[in-house]
Amino acid sequence: MQPLPSADRIAAVSAALAAFIAEGALQPGDRLPTERELMARLAVGRSTVREVIRQFQARGLVETRKGSGTYLLRAITPGAIHVSLTIDAGLLRDRLLQTLEIRRGLEVAASEAAARRATPADLVVLEEKLVAMERVHLDQGTAGPEDLQFHLAIYDATHNPLFRQLLEQFRETFEHFFEKPFDRPDFARRSFALHRELFDAIRAGDPEAARLKTLGILAIVEEDIQAMSPTTGSPQ
Repeated sequence: MQPLPSADRIAAVSAALAAFIAEGALQPGDRLPTERELMARLAVGRSTVREVIRQFQARGLVETRKGSGTYLLRAITPGAIHVSLTIDAGLLRDRLLQTLEIRRGLEVAASEAAARRATPADLVVLEEKLVAMERVHLDQGTAGPEDLQFHLAIYDATHNPLFRQLLEQFRETFEHFFEKPFDRPDFARRSFALHRELFDAIRAGDPEAARLKTLGILAIVEEDIQAMSPTTGSPQ
């Protein structure tokens, strides 16, 4: 493996690591190079290496064992590693609505699955994330990353790893909806109360109610996108 240019290092490290695994014919159970080795060989920082390993873990490709290292879980080919989709907040409003269509399909399905499968332990985590979101919302008027963490906990409560793996392909795109999106800290603020109602539906094991609450949240998101300028993607 050779040192990488500075541009788009996460994508480049992902591709380089996949190529290394394929060319070295590593098999499930084999240990990957350490963080320090990857940093030295690819001339990148620790945060870049850790983000790539996190993405590989989310896709079910590797696992990290504390005090032991990172191990391959299944065979990887360079063509199997996809670069995460991204979106610029300054693009046309229509692009945001296209992204919302994908988010709606995933989140509705995830909410229904979580309502059917969430364990008591899942519900504890979900409520912790919800309370954190509510606390930040009441203090700052927006939930930001705490909102994202709540939705990620719903994905985990499905016990279907494909939800997380799909999310990794859209993560950067979706994050624009959570961290003061489009210079509007009040973006989709009206959906705040529905998040607790969504949690209640999941806790009650009611997939239909969970579906409707998720659709309600995303309908508000869509209304706020529609209120933006179609040419700049910013509020009118």
